[in-house]
Amino acid sequence: MSTTEHGTPDREVVISRIIDAPRELVFEAFTDVRHLSRWWGPEGFTTTTRSFEFRVGGDWDFVMHGPDGTDYQEWITWTELAPPERIAMLHGETRDDPNAFTSILTFEPDGTATRIRMHTVFPTKEQRDEAVEKYHAIEGGEQTLGNLAAYVAEIVRKGAED
Repeated sequence: MSTTEHGTPDREVVISRIIDAPRELVFEAFTDVRHLSRWWGPEGFTTTTRSFEFRVGGDWDFVMHGPDGTDYQEWITWTELAPPERIAMLHGETRDDPNAFTSILTFEPDGTATRIRMHTVFPTKEQRDEAVEKYHAIEGGEQTLGNLAAYVAEIVRKGAED
């Protein structure tokens, strides 16, 4: 899903999903590397973490392994953390990536579930269009949030069995 806001509609992608789990658990799954490495990325992708430091200014340096065997160097730094409500981050291939983009994630209670919203702003319209058309950023983002939902559902299910 795409939307317009903040005066940058031609550079934005917004994806949201309701996850059937408490906000604190969904936030934890998004902020703890032992969870992140197990669900991050579109369907068929796996992740290898090189370093992870969850704090404002900290980095997550990792490689996403595509289902076709292609490796994608990835880097994220967190620019704002407000547990369990909000995360802002800069995401690119490396710390010096001129094409890095910003994402703001919000976690809102929705009854006993959590509504997660990922609002991404690219540096230019052309970079947004390339991400959407060439790299399928919308579908990939939806699949990533789907993986998060499935992972968290498994944690909830296992917790119910204990």
